[in-house]
Amino acid sequence: MIGIMAIGNQHLVPLRAGKMLSSCFGGVGCSGCDKLRHLLVEIMNWAKLAVVAVVLALSFTGCQTPDANPVWPSDVAKAAATNAPKSDAMVLREGDSVRISFPGAPNLNTTAPIRRDGMITLQLIGEFKAAGLTPSQLEKELIKLYGPHLQTKEVLVAVESSAFPVYVTGAVLRPGKIMSDRPITALEAIMEAGGFDYTKANLKAVTVIRSENGKTEHHKLNLKPLLQGQGTEQFNLKPFDIIYVQEKFNWF
Repeated sequence: MIGIMAIGNQHLVPLRAGKMLSSCFGGVGCSGCDKLRHLLVEIMNWAKLAVVAVVLALSFTGCQTPDANPVWPSDVAKAAATNAPKSDAMVLREGDSVRISFPGAPNLNTTAPIRRDGMITLQLIGEFKAAGLTPSQLEKELIKLYGPHLQTKEVLVAVESSAFPVYVTGAVLRPGKIMSDRPITALEAIMEAGGFDYTKANLKAVTVIRSENGKTEHHKLNLKPLLQGQGTEQFNLKPFDIIYVQEKFNWF
């Protein structure tokens, strides 16, 4: 067994089995002793670095707090499906076209447009108001109406097409019929018609003409503040509304 022992003035000598084999008395300037001391210092420095590295690694690992409620991909997919808009949530309106299927009586299958008055025409039943109902609500109503004629109490309603027609006339660049697939405002309809003809349009005198329940309504709008950023209230249109942009009064 070989060991190291300090003797005299900080000199080191190798030992075997507790006995001194050789010694160095060359003084402080002994090259052998200096090399040995240098080697031991390097070993101690490397040992210190290793200890520091281990402590840092343990500290970093200790800071990693496991998530008590991890989010899994399946959870994200479920949330997306839950928050996704449901087609059945849409409300049928004038201008829509619905496909009605009777699995137990295919001879009754039909595709019916919802007219301006909100009504559809059905076989054996006649007129029925579909506007304002969701597809599932319409299915339930049709089951009640067709009950005596159905062996299988099942009716399927699907939206064949959805249209939102309005008409724009007066001092606009492209007057005519505007077809939209969603509800729009009076200002949006005018923009679809090319926008105002600013040489003639009276922005303070826009009229929306609406026929509803057998009556004609006139709604007067002042769109100038809205265009100037001073107003925020929009006027929502209904299918088949007519937007009339009046012209400015000219003095001759």
